Amino acid sequence: VEKLFEVAVNGSDEDKVSAATILCGATLLRGWNFQEHTVRLVVKLLSSSDLVDLSGRESQLVKHGPMLNVILTGISPVDYVPIFSFHGLIPELAAALMAICEVFGRMSPSVSWSLRTGEEMSAHTVFSNAFILLLRLWKFNHPPLEYCIMGDGAPVGSQLTPEYLLLLRNSQVLSVRSSAKNRNNQKQLPITSSPTSEHPIFMDSFPKLKLWYRQHQACLASTLSGLAHGTPVHKNVDSLLNLMFRKANKGSNSIGSLSGSSSISNSSGPGDDSHLWPQFSAWEILEAVPFVVDAALTACSHGRLFPRELATGLKDLTDFLPASLATIVTATGVDVPRLVAGGSTLGTLPLPLAAFVSLTITYKLDKASERFLNLAGPALENLAASCPWPSMPIVAALWTQKVKRWSDFLIFSASRTVFHHNNDAVIQLLRSCFTTTLGMSSTTSVCSCGGIASLLGHGFGSHCSGGLSPVAPGILYLRIFRCIKDCSILAEDILSLLMFSVKDIAETTVSKHRSDKLKKTKYVMRHGQVSLASAMTQVKVAASLGATLVWLSGGTALVQSLFQEMLPSWFLSVQNLEQGGASGGTVYKLGGHALAYFAVYCGMFAWGIDPTPVSRRRERVMWSHFEFLASALDGKISLGCDLSLWRAYVSCFLGLVVECTPCWMHEVDVKVLKRLSRGLRHWKEDELAFALLRRAGPEAIGAAAEMILSSDW
Repeated sequence: VEKLFEVAVNGSDEDKVSAATILCGATLLRGWNFQEHTVRLVVKLLSSSDLVDLSGRESQLVKHGPMLNVILTGISPVDYVPIFSFHGLIPELAAALMAICEVFGRMSPSVSWSLRTGEEMSAHTVFSNAFILLLRLWKFNHPPLEYCIMGDGAPVGSQLTPEYLLLLRNSQVLSVRSSAKNRNNQKQLPITSSPTSEHPIFMDSFPKLKLWYRQHQACLASTLSGLAHGTPVHKNVDSLLNLMFRKANKGSNSIGSLSGSSSISNSSGPGDDSHLWPQFSAWEILEAVPFVVDAALTACSHGRLFPRELATGLKDLTDFLPASLATIVTATGVDVPRLVAGGSTLGTLPLPLAAFVSLTITYKLDKASERFLNLAGPALENLAASCPWPSMPIVAALWTQKVKRWSDFLIFSASRTVFHHNNDAVIQLLRSCFTTTLGMSSTTSVCSCGGIASLLGHGFGSHCSGGLSPVAPGILYLRIFRCIKDCSILAEDILSLLMFSVKDIAETTVSKHRSDKLKKTKYVMRHGQVSLASAMTQVKVAASLGATLVWLSGGTALVQSLFQEMLPSWFLSVQNLEQGGASGGTVYKLGGHALAYFAVYCGMFAWGIDPTPVSRRRERVMWSHFEFLASALDGKISLGCDLSLWRAYVSCFLGLVVECTPCWMHEVDVKVLKRLSRGLRHWKEDELAFALLRRAGPEAIGAAAEMILSSDW
């Protein structure tokens, strides 16, 4: 593999292309035993030796244009991005792509290379392949959900910023540099171990990309502002509009641009029109595209441009600069109507969505178009899902006509859009997750044997007569949870569903066994023990599912809210779990254990069990929760919940912390632990009270010794 890398760097132009092709083939995708080396070499080939100095055509990147394009197209399929992510190379790859975009985006399309196939490859081609892959990295490697700004539709902050990617890259470089100083055999390290550049990289190194990203954020945040007449951008907009719609509506009709001066040219002729397009750089075109699309949509909405002509013009633009597809996916200032509760809409598509659907359908389903559809597909799905019903079913029907083998997936995508508009449907889906996992689903045709198999199923497809087989609720939730608008309310609903599940477990498991008593009295106690053990197993499963749903939906911020707000409020309020049931006090004891496992699982998912926490939040959150428990045991807080539930929660929670996460106690004041220990001894939980102090670290040894001396042990 390293020999191939040397050929790709120092060989002839043809040898470079050949070596790069081999490295991006099965060597990278399927060579598990040497994939780690190959993936790093590929990133090195994409990177300039000095990313800080990107001086246009003199850059080293320009010399390797054909080889870079082979690599970019080679790693563009969807299977490759997870490989780079698995090896932690997304930040390094993103930095390399930013440099390629910065350099090739400045060039005129007249800058080209002759390939050995006889074709010409322009700078626009290299730029587009790098730019679209870069945008896909932002979407793939998303930040924690607590950094997102949730609102109507997709969260604005759901994609990584270029600055954040560079921050991760610089952090990795610093870490490698620090570890290298501690190695005695540094000179013997292979070439795959060192980063491409040891210097930090910032957005100021990519001024063109930085300018475009600011415009991109502005387009997402609000409608487009007016474009001043006579500016270079205004002239570029006019030129692009004239060429895109030169064959449309000849004569008096015109496409009124934002300045009112853009009209459709009357010139049109047969044959290849590529020579008619202006020699703008890619960055100049991307700067003009939002205004171009907005003007075209406005003209179409006023009847001055037919929809077919709109789609054809947009396709001509994306053929000239494929990277413009990324900006077309952006909001263009034309309001998209939303679903009104209780209302109804006609079966039509809003104009921006209709134009985008028409544009995507024009692409051929071949390898060359795959990388563009991989970017446009998710955007189309998200846009259709946010539009009024039945927008997504219409889109699915149109695409099914083009690709019938995608019908199952498109039907599935269309059916799940109801969760984007209806919160009650989300609650029903969560309830289905609990019932199917616990094997209590009797009203649906989904497998009711319980467990992970019922929760996640086996995918989806036309496996039954008359249409699709039922989709497992867990798979469905994985596809819709990122679009849920209020995660705080969602956590409360999950907590309520957990307790309802405990009630069902108590009634269907414990009470059922109790009512089915054996004739011989000596077997009754033994039978009851078995039923309680079975119920406890179900309770643990329900708690682990609830914690998974909370962590998946809201991350550490939602877990923090659970410990500091939701659980204390739940204990302070009156909870009647026995209403309508015949399970006695057992439901409260099971409920306390369920909440304890639920809380511990959530804390494990969010902050881990290592002595060194992954976040400083753990110390603050654990301190507040332990303080709440101690204050309640001291009698300083009046509880509203059943005391048997409270006692079961405290005993089980502290027992799990002692056995599974003792490092959590190291972050709590010893005085608080001593108060908890006194409360446990008051409940005759002497062993747990002693274990709490014994596992709390050196600072609590004195308190543990005092406890031993003051007891009858």
